[in-house]
Amino acid sequence: MQQVKLIADYSENKKLMRQKTAKTFGKIGVYTFLTIMAIIVIVPFYWMLNVSFQSSNEVLNSLNTSLFPKVFSPSNYRNVFLYSSSSQGNITFSRYLMNTLIVAGFSTIGGTIFSILVAFALARLNFKGRETIFIILLATMMIPGEMMVISNYITVSRLGWTNDEGIGSYLAMIVPFFISIFHIYLLRQTFRQIPNELYYAAKVDGCKDFKYLRRVMVPMAKSSIITVVILKLMGAWNAYIWPDIVANEKFKLITSWLRSSFTDQINTGSGRVLLNYQMAATVIVTVPLLLLFIFFRKYIMSGVSRSGVKG
Repeated sequence: MQQVKLIADYSENKKLMRQKTAKTFGKIGVYTFLTIMAIIVIVPFYWMLNVSFQSSNEVLNSLNTSLFPKVFSPSNYRNVFLYSSSSQGNITFSRYLMNTLIVAGFSTIGGTIFSILVAFALARLNFKGRETIFIILLATMMIPGEMMVISNYITVSRLGWTNDEGIGSYLAMIVPFFISIFHIYLLRQTFRQIPNELYYAAKVDGCKDFKYLRRVMVPMAKSSIITVVILKLMGAWNAYIWPDIVANEKFKLITSWLRSSFTDQINTGSGRVLLNYQMAATVIVTVPLLLLFIFFRKYIMSGVSRSGVKG
């Protein structure tokens, strides 16, 4: 009997060892894969940071990019703000950065408010055709944004905003960014998770819809709203095609500057791109969004996960 028990214990221990070994190799495989993917993601950022500290002579005359700057040149970051391009009317980096801040700020604030109001109407207000309108809005998500460029351009041009040397260029870039069906859908799904009893109790107490939205629904949907704010800010910050089409040269965004500036016309007249300046400017533009994501990542994860719980 004891021999049978020993054999059973041996088989059980052997089985546990196999499971433990398989689990260990599984973890090694997962972490190896994650490490490789992390390196693939980090390398372009390191290359960008490395080149941003190299001297102009190294960038223009070296055949290969070194892993470390031969001459450490942090002054590149200062020179970025002093550089002006004659091809763009001697407009400086600071002007394009200010344009981006204005467009990103107003489009984010206005777009978030618009999305909250529409999502509240679709989630809480009872009116005829509500579900039909929501289905139509969802259907428009299947249409690529590039197909809307021509119709949107015709609209803003008839309003006199295209290539305007005043506030019209700002309006042409800000107003189209107000509407995002995905953000409306995200907030609508979050609002629908808030119990109806709260809404009915507020109505019994004489609370108006707008006050209920402001005092109850917005605080409870804080994670999703922060997610929408960050997504809208990133969308406006990284926009290139639409602002490049509709805006006057003085009002274009930083993406246009990064694409067509920092050429060596003064020193050698060669017209070659000063990659060290370009990468320094790219770091300046990238870091704010990166920090924004790092500090608010838990709200983004929470907001996205909550929005898909209830249909």
